[in-house]
Amino acid sequence: MALNPYQIYQQNAVMMAGPGELTAMLYEGAIRFLNQARQAITKKDIPAAHQSLIRAQDIISYLNNTVNTTYEVGANLAAIYDYVLRRLVEANMKKDAAIIDEAIDLIKDLSATWREAMTRARQNGAGAP
Repeated sequence: MALNPYQIYQQNAVMMAGPGELTAMLYEGAIRFLNQARQAITKKDIPAAHQSLIRAQDIISYLNNTVNTTYEVGANLAAIYDYVLRRLVEANMKKDAAIIDEAIDLIKDLSATWREAMTRARQNGAGAP
């Protein structure tokens, strides 16, 4: 199947992004899938809600598996990812939009913190995290 120009642009953006920017993109993707899941639940489209929640769970699982838990901040981040993942599984079983909203809020907070860390790292000349 041929890719359209937007898909090619997206692929190039991912291939050119550094690790810090990729993490930010993953947060954005998780939020996008959770918004899609919430909309699908509202429309009573259970298969679409399930699919979107699974995609968000996959992203959070990936982030959790790649976090460095050697340091306290990494261990704390892994605990947050674990909590969000458990809540997403519960949201998927119950098709509960309120749980999805909770997860979106947590991921938005993580995303904002991550973006701030990347900005500060660049300002300090350390490069992006």
